[in-house]
Amino acid sequence: MRPVYSNTHLSNCQILFDSFFRFCYTFFKISFEFGDLMKKLMICIVLIALLLTGCSVSEPEEADLYAMDTLMKIKIWGEHEDLVLVTDEIHRLDLLLSAADSGSLLSQINLSGSAELSGDILTLTQDALSLSEKTGGAFDPTVYPLVRLWGFPDDAYHVPTQEELDETLPLVGTEHIHMDGSSITLDKGTMLDFGAIAKGYAAQQCVNLLEENGVEAALLSLGGNVQTLGTKPDGTAWNIGIADPDNPSQAIAQLSFFGSKALVTSGGYQRFFEFNGVSYHHILDPKTGMPADQTLASVTILCDNGEVADAYSTALFVMGLEEATEFWKTQNDFDAVFIMKDRTIYATEGCAELLSGCEFTVIKR
Repeated sequence: MRPVYSNTHLSNCQILFDSFFRFCYTFFKISFEFGDLMKKLMICIVLIALLLTGCSVSEPEEADLYAMDTLMKIKIWGEHEDLVLVTDEIHRLDLLLSAADSGSLLSQINLSGSAELSGDILTLTQDALSLSEKTGGAFDPTVYPLVRLWGFPDDAYHVPTQEELDETLPLVGTEHIHMDGSSITLDKGTMLDFGAIAKGYAAQQCVNLLEENGVEAALLSLGGNVQTLGTKPDGTAWNIGIADPDNPSQAIAQLSFFGSKALVTSGGYQRFFEFNGVSYHHILDPKTGMPADQTLASVTILCDNGEVADAYSTALFVMGLEEATEFWKTQNDFDAVFIMKDRTIYATEGCAELLSGCEFTVIKR
């Protein structure tokens, strides 16, 4: 889907300039008739300065697009070219990293079983291996055989038998990925899937590009991934809602913060199907092949890096509340909000200071 761009800032400023120049024409015409031109000229200069100041506190450049299997909304307090740069980067990475797209580079690697990696694919593979090790395998970039078994890539949903799971599970695990420098070899049947970090990686890359271009404020919403850049032009905090798992179009809580952050939510409500009255969601436990912890409704991660936040949101959902809490206690690079199926909410200390709109229990170190 092509991005849909909008920009109220340009049209509003244009209206202001048109009105201003009509005013100036009348003003000078009167000035020539009644004298004291220099005083009136100084007044016009002041009015111009005020007009330019008003236009500089602009509305954002905006775009809506569909990529990476989700709807996205981009807001940038900058130039239109910056907005195009971001949407182009997202589409570029989507074409590169989709495991379901037979034409993507990732699919070609999965098909051939080996390749010489470079650029984004090499970076993501190295990062994925590191994050998998750090989370004890709760985040696993090789779950794609299980994802396909359940029918999530093409919505051909299927509840696998235990025999099917037993046949597929041996293909899953980072021990089946063999790296030699930038060369990769996959064991037969093993496939890479960056779905759990691709949006976070894309958001982080886009923010990096905007920073390089001198953009000071942006808000990127890539499905369940939100990335902020800098401070809002009006000086207020970023207010980001956490979706209500029972009614995702509404917020169950809100996090308010300043500066550049990544806020990523993973939840079973985001993609699921029902069979014989039982709901099965898309976040699979790499160890069992089944949908992960059924007591959690969602996990939201707040940290400085979009890719890390994306991986952690999936990993902690797989871990479940107790193990995820213990993991958080050993780390210092993120905070989290856990929403349970019974709508009980838990927040780690860092998020507790920023959380509003709900009752919650604070998780302390």
